[in-house]
Amino acid sequence: MTASLPVVDHPIVPPALCHDQVQRIIGSETFRTAPTLQLLLRFLAAKVLGEHSHEIKEYTIGVEALGRRPDFDPKNDPIVRVQVYRLRQKLKEYYDVEGAIDSILVDIPRGHYLPRFEPMQPLVADPRPIAVAEREHEFVTGPPARAKQPRLPRGVLIPVSIVVALLLFAVGFWTANYRQRASVASQQAAGLSDDTVKAFWAPLLDEDSSPIIAYADAIFLLDGSSDLFRFRHGAADNRGAPVDPHLAHQFASNPALVAQAGPLYYDNGYTGTGELQAVASLTALFTQMGATPIVESSYNITTDDLKQHTVILLGSPFQNVAVEQLPPSGDFLFVDPTSIHDLWNGRIIDARPRPGERAVYRTERDPITQVLTADYALITFAPGIAAGHHIVDLGGLDTTGTEGAVLLATSKNGVEELMQSLGSRKATDQNGKVPTFQALLRVNLEKGYQVLNSQLLAVHPIDREHPADVRRSSVP
Repeated sequence: MTASLPVVDHPIVPPALCHDQVQRIIGSETFRTAPTLQLLLRFLAAKVLGEHSHEIKEYTIGVEALGRRPDFDPKNDPIVRVQVYRLRQKLKEYYDVEGAIDSILVDIPRGHYLPRFEPMQPLVADPRPIAVAEREHEFVTGPPARAKQPRLPRGVLIPVSIVVALLLFAVGFWTANYRQRASVASQQAAGLSDDTVKAFWAPLLDEDSSPIIAYADAIFLLDGSSDLFRFRHGAADNRGAPVDPHLAHQFASNPALVAQAGPLYYDNGYTGTGELQAVASLTALFTQMGATPIVESSYNITTDDLKQHTVILLGSPFQNVAVEQLPPSGDFLFVDPTSIHDLWNGRIIDARPRPGERAVYRTERDPITQVLTADYALITFAPGIAAGHHIVDLGGLDTTGTEGAVLLATSKNGVEELMQSLGSRKATDQNGKVPTFQALLRVNLEKGYQVLNSQLLAVHPIDREHPADVRRSSVP
């Protein structure tokens, strides 16, 4: 790639309209979950419209726009090319849907780093409101000033098809249940703006300002009638690929039904509503704190991710494959149901119960209606596989438990109670490091899916020198 070729083919487009168009794109639904690409587009557009395109090189973009360190070497790190490619694809997605009637096309030609502005129809000021900052908020030539520049995100944000489906579902789900969830939403909103919450998460963001948030992405088998069959184990392929009948029959949760389903295809486009809420809350919090979180499917997490980033996993090992692959790291452990047909019968066991603690915690149900009344969850801060990074898991026995874990970890009262249980008013231990611990929570529910609140039941430090001897086969 080079930036020396002409990139603005239509100088007749007034800069003011170009500014408005970029702001409209940044504030669109397509770009709403892509803060890194928003920042990158803003930076590149500012260079073009400010007639400073001659200053743009791959190194400049990496350091000034994406927060790479001064020793950044584009020859060894292709991240600028990767992010520009993703920005190009995201712009195409925007114009395929939301921007179909826009009067100005913004695109990045192949082989270039900078955007160009082309009139798609007679140029007039677009009367539609701009969803983000007004025009008088001028473009800057770099990211907003902050105490520490973020390191560059490596990962891919959630695939657009999954995001769109989840957003459409979430809008309907949350709208229909707005009143019932209002108390939870207010607690989360208060937490996101509270300095106590930010102080709790700050040490993790100090060690990595681009943490990876990995959501659970369970695999299902999809038949021609759009019925789904859970596929917990066995070799899997990409979404839409046909499933070998032998594998489907051998590893699907209900082989008898699978045998009658006809051709099946892999599908991982469904994520629990609790995980969706958790992603939204953590992303909003970290972005407020000046970080640039990466949101990925758990299936995309690699060993390099664990070495180079602090990784925050959402969900239990029942749903999140990345959690399932990690070794136990504390006294508390998720244990699968004894039978694949035991719905909501997973459990959390305590290998070292203290006075007042039980050995086993299971999802609770109303004895008459069988509606879920309580879920249990774990918050785990464990050492990473590389020095200077951590692996965090916020997961429940069910998707509601995951939502409840994030609710507690992003609310002022929850964080204060957690820090008090850790014996400190600071988010770091006596050595100035992020403490490693597990916290057990009870998540109270209404109607089986509405999270009312989360109660902190126990906090156990992770003993690195004397780990608990926990064997799944011996768990009650």
